[in-house]
Amino acid sequence: MSVATLDEMVDEIRDGMTVGIGGWGSRRKPMALVRALVRARRRDLTLVTYGGPDVGLLTASGCARRIVTGFVSLDSIPLEPHFVRARQNGSVALTEYDEGMLYWGLLAAAHRVPFLPIRAGLGSDVMRVNPQLRTVRSPYGDDLLVAMPAVTLDIAMIHLNLADDGGNGRYLGPDPYFDDLFCLAAKRRFLTCERIVPTAELIGAGPPQTLLTNRSMIDAVAEAPHGAHFTSCVPDYGRDEEFQREYATTDWDTFRARYLDGDESDYQKAIRR
Repeated sequence: MSVATLDEMVDEIRDGMTVGIGGWGSRRKPMALVRALVRARRRDLTLVTYGGPDVGLLTASGCARRIVTGFVSLDSIPLEPHFVRARQNGSVALTEYDEGMLYWGLLAAAHRVPFLPIRAGLGSDVMRVNPQLRTVRSPYGDDLLVAMPAVTLDIAMIHLNLADDGGNGRYLGPDPYFDDLFCLAAKRRFLTCERIVPTAELIGAGPPQTLLTNRSMIDAVAEAPHGAHFTSCVPDYGRDEEFQREYATTDWDTFRARYLDGDESDYQKAIRR
């Protein structure tokens, strides 16, 4: 495990990889790393995510080939506009699962089993749009269940409030989402955080259950203040609704030139103007 820069993390992400992105919708996304991927012009990525603007940025910039998700939303703006556009013009493929099925797929990968049985998806169009899915009969009864395949990842990217330099990390908001499962399902795991603090301070910053990652789950950690912007990172900051509206309504080339063509420090300066 090592302390790294955003660029050093992105250097390990190759074209064609499957990348899991933590957070939920427009909440606690590792946006600094997403922006670094956009600048690095990675291509043909498969994104596994409960999607928000991470999907929008990476589809609009041509980085993504396929999205594996339960939804893609900006929360207060129901539809992610760049994702909608990419689907309409056919520039990105979609594997759409029930939200619980995606969770179960990550759980299967985390436990190193090929699938886990689940009821979700039965009797819905999930089975029609995913013809590769199979069903199994319970060996303990006659229940029919979906055999949800493991969703394995090459890379996991998550953002937390606090971490130490060993990769132990804590969230301070109300929800862990599934960031720990993304890490356990991946071969390489990158954590960005608002602040890197001494281990003693990290331990004393909240109850034990909010220590979401430990050093065995993380390969590199980077301090990225305001690194989830413009998504929320409660309690450090909420979602930047004004900026999100600008993002959703501005021509992509204009938005990219204004906010993404420089490095992360340029982005942080630009949003404070």
